[in-house]
Amino acid sequence: MKYRTIGITGLQVSPLCLGTMTFGKETDPETAARIFQRCRDRGLNILDTADVYVGGTTEEIVGRLLKDCREEWIVCSKFQGRMGEGPNDRGCSRRHVTRAIDATLKRLQTDRIDFYFIHNYDHLTPLEETLGALDDLVREGKILYPAISNASAWQIMKGLGISERKNLSRFECIQPMYNLLKRQAEVEILPMAASESIGTICYSPTAAGMLTGKYTDPDQNVTGRISQNKFYSVRYGDDAYGPVTRQFADYCKFRSWSPATVAIAWAASHPAVTAAIVGARTLEHMDTALAALDFPISFELREEISALSKEPPLATDRRDEQLGMFIH
Repeated sequence: MKYRTIGITGLQVSPLCLGTMTFGKETDPETAARIFQRCRDRGLNILDTADVYVGGTTEEIVGRLLKDCREEWIVCSKFQGRMGEGPNDRGCSRRHVTRAIDATLKRLQTDRIDFYFIHNYDHLTPLEETLGALDDLVREGKILYPAISNASAWQIMKGLGISERKNLSRFECIQPMYNLLKRQAEVEILPMAASESIGTICYSPTAAGMLTGKYTDPDQNVTGRISQNKFYSVRYGDDAYGPVTRQFADYCKFRSWSPATVAIAWAASHPAVTAAIVGARTLEHMDTALAALDFPISFELREEISALSKEPPLATDRRDEQLGMFIH
């Protein structure tokens, strides 16, 4: 296993991160335990969870799994989502942050979270308040590093500016969506992470299973997130995704490669990506994901696979600058 460093933290983590969102929902606790142990056996040492997963049940399952091996793992969790019926049972206010961390620590049976993510940007709460609360949690030893997921580059940079100006603990890790169909992160988020030395743990490397190719046959009744969850069917409902998926599946089939394995390896191969999150409903699916550890992606192969999907537009209209032509 070749471990990677998360930003400037000095922490070494595996290039794949165990995602636990299915634990307690599609994946029963017994299967979750087998998946956890398989990842542990393969050398994974970072996992991702969140308080909103199955209303806290996922964190409870993860807590039981970590009980005898907590020091082996870098633990990431997230807050911001709704955890009750009250008007303040969500968000990034100081009140909610302090309540959320204590509940998460209890469920996970641990004394600290390594990376504590703002799950989604909260437009109702000033970022100064949230960062101040997270800095207090760092000083109290309840978290080691603030982090943020599902944020744009300008929102992350705004946070970095506030942290520097007020001498607060800064975001040391981000969590964007990134896969062969969703490449927006390449435009500004990933270049920003590289420039600012921030760790990046990307999620949904198989595009919720779409890149496996199982949804390409309209006559086939396939179970999965996209077919069973409107949230994911909308996310991956763009008509342009179908042809890309079929082309990618055919490309892999011709070479006798697993599309899921290749999709994960491709996402993890971006120079600014520290680790790609892999989750699974079954142990068999996790084995397919873990095979990405043994699937090297050269620069040439990455370019070849990238050409199967549409490159996202540049952050500016100055393509000449990208080509080294500085003409005004």
